[in-house]
Amino acid sequence: MHPNNIHNKPYDFEALVITHEALENFVFINTFGNSTIDFSNQKAVLELNRALLKHYYGLKDWNIPMGYLCPPIPGRVDYIHHLADVLAKEGATTKIKGLDIGMGANCIYPILGAQVYNWHMVGVDIDKTAVTSAKNILKINEHLSNTIEIRHQTNNANIFEGVIKNEEYFDFTMCNPPFHTSQKEASKGTLRKLKNLGVAEHLELNFGGQANELWCNGGEALFLKRMVKQSVAFAKQVGFFTSLVSKKEHLPKLEKQLDKLKAMHTTIAMEQGNKKSRFIVWKF
Repeated sequence: MHPNNIHNKPYDFEALVITHEALENFVFINTFGNSTIDFSNQKAVLELNRALLKHYYGLKDWNIPMGYLCPPIPGRVDYIHHLADVLAKEGATTKIKGLDIGMGANCIYPILGAQVYNWHMVGVDIDKTAVTSAKNILKINEHLSNTIEIRHQTNNANIFEGVIKNEEYFDFTMCNPPFHTSQKEASKGTLRKLKNLGVAEHLELNFGGQANELWCNGGEALFLKRMVKQSVAFAKQVGFFTSLVSKKEHLPKLEKQLDKLKAMHTTIAMEQGNKKSRFIVWKF
């Protein structure tokens, strides 16, 4: 993980339970003598996230609608820290404004950006329920309203148009795109996760997720191709465009497309335990 990530060490379940008592019902001692939870249990993961956000990030509380994506906080905040490094190299460290494309019902990137670096964040989603959920999180945590704004993208053909206002400038955009091409493919990915957790007897995604959060026509490759193409129109209104790329085999085509558009680009590698991930950064 990024050296600034406070989750580099194992979870302090004792402290987390003191902060959020509901987590205690899901904590147990494993065969190695360590406190943990069942990460295949959606309710357990939800309560862990509530505890983490209350304990480390100053939230009063946090919740999401049933079945929506419950994000792993350590990996999400890693993206934020690496983004901060990209901005710092350009000398941008204060009064930062960022745009999260597809924030989801959890609103996690705007929350982390605002609470860790005091960035002003705009979160956008095409899903009305996700937008309502994000706004409810802000109502519960009134202090977030000073640094986070929620917008609804009404046209799913557009990524930036209708969201970025005239004369508005963002230091960066970020995105965790839907990476499956269909529900069937998403279900296969879920099964692989459950096998790794040793609970493959039931097909249930431990982190949840709705259709627009997990899959779209053409999957990640087509979504990112469309994002790159549409970013050209907003070249003067965005400092850095960024997006997670879950499948590294998609990078060569993306890089070729960016080269054709004469955009400067780089890929930032990230690691969380045994998991390797990355995000691509480009500017005009």
